[in-house]
Amino acid sequence: MADYTTYAATMSEAAQAGERFSALLQQHRRIVFKVANTYSWHPEDRADLTQEIAAQLWRAFPSYDPDRPFSTWMYRIALNVAISFVRGQRVRERHTVPLEEGRHDAVAPPHRDDSDERVRMLYGVIDRLDSLNRALLLLYLDEHTYREMAEILGISESNVATKLNRLKARIRRDMTGANQ
Repeated sequence: MADYTTYAATMSEAAQAGERFSALLQQHRRIVFKVANTYSWHPEDRADLTQEIAAQLWRAFPSYDPDRPFSTWMYRIALNVAISFVRGQRVRERHTVPLEEGRHDAVAPPHRDDSDERVRMLYGVIDRLDSLNRALLLLYLDEHTYREMAEILGISESNVATKLNRLKARIRRDMTGANQ
């Protein structure tokens, strides 16, 4: 009987953890969507990345420290998954050969609402950013504090400030340089 009681208690704890995770994921789901939208332009890739982030969050949930903000922990995992996803995608693209070259050219590029020239230029600047700067920009635009950004990215606050200043200068330079 003791084995059944232990088993039942374990199952009850697992169910409670699942419910807690589900509630937290639902509460902070915008983070997953923001990261997926930032790191993938194709709807299919975005859906895959969203699922991969959710799966990795679930796998890592037992290591979550409830004394720390869930959103910070979630951002860190989501960004790491997204960066790995992009790296894996680049490797797959290098090793992919189209079956029919003529049909490959006919595929439409991903849809973006870039009717405004400045928006189109900004997308171009973002596309050229490395993973760390893209993550930093996402967190900055999401109005995180330097402390939160540092914790999520695993760098110091002073490094966050330096990188943000350089990133802003680069974006200004790229946006104004393209107009001249």
